[in-house]
Amino acid sequence: MIKKAVIPAAGFGTRFLPVTKAIPKEMLPVVDRPLIQYGVEEIISSGLDQILIITSRNKSAIEDYFDRNPELEKILEEKNKKDLLEEVKRVADLDRINYIRQKEMLGLGHAVLLAKEFINNEPFAVLLPDDIIDSEIPCLKQLIEIYSQYCCSVVALERVDEDGMRKYGIIKPKQISDRVFKIEDVIEKPGPERAYSDLAVIGRYVFEPHIFSELEKTKPDSKGEIQLTDAFGLLSRKRPVYGLLFEGKRYDAGDKFGFIEANIKLALKRKEFKERIKEILSSIEI
Repeated sequence: MIKKAVIPAAGFGTRFLPVTKAIPKEMLPVVDRPLIQYGVEEIISSGLDQILIITSRNKSAIEDYFDRNPELEKILEEKNKKDLLEEVKRVADLDRINYIRQKEMLGLGHAVLLAKEFINNEPFAVLLPDDIIDSEIPCLKQLIEIYSQYCCSVVALERVDEDGMRKYGIIKPKQISDRVFKIEDVIEKPGPERAYSDLAVIGRYVFEPHIFSELEKTKPDSKGEIQLTDAFGLLSRKRPVYGLLFEGKRYDAGDKFGFIEANIKLALKRKEFKERIKEILSSIEI
């Protein structure tokens, strides 16, 4: 049983400067909740109940958000704002969250490596909060189902265009079924000239603990960062690693356009916002 998940949330959020100078990118609101909450809720909906969030300096707002606020709860209760009180308590009840700091920005692979003691030689999930995935079955749960079949590490895949080949890790696939591929190799941000395929790795992973030994061997890149993609590329040469073309819609909310798209499309799915937003969009002259 996979019970533990890791959320790396230590980055500077430079694509959203200047606002991220003072506010963690993970706390930017998508409709009416912070970006990171979508990830936490996906983890819990997938049946996992122990979460480690990797933070860094100036990210205490994340810890405060998932903590209790008795003073606020008392005010809401006195003012009989029951709906708001229930929502505030619900967020605080997303418990079993632990935190550790990444003291130097040495890459995503380094951040995941910091979770080694917490994981304690168990299979585990990694979720990148930049990716919001809207799906009937939570994306992590889809990965866990594949893991239960093959008992090997599994990563989420998405088909991308040439621009995506410049932004994501691209796999060399061997097709197993309609949506499942055995990963024979992976290359980070190759561009269309060097890409093995149009299948990109996106921010959902289920790993066997063997990934830690590969992370420890992975050499830093030209920026001095340890890349998670490089580590599971090494792992795929020793042990089977599978990729799942997940079912659902992904929003890259770590990108300004993707963030705007996520806000609009997720708001359109909300009954209280749908008609008003459609009205606003139809009135815009381009």
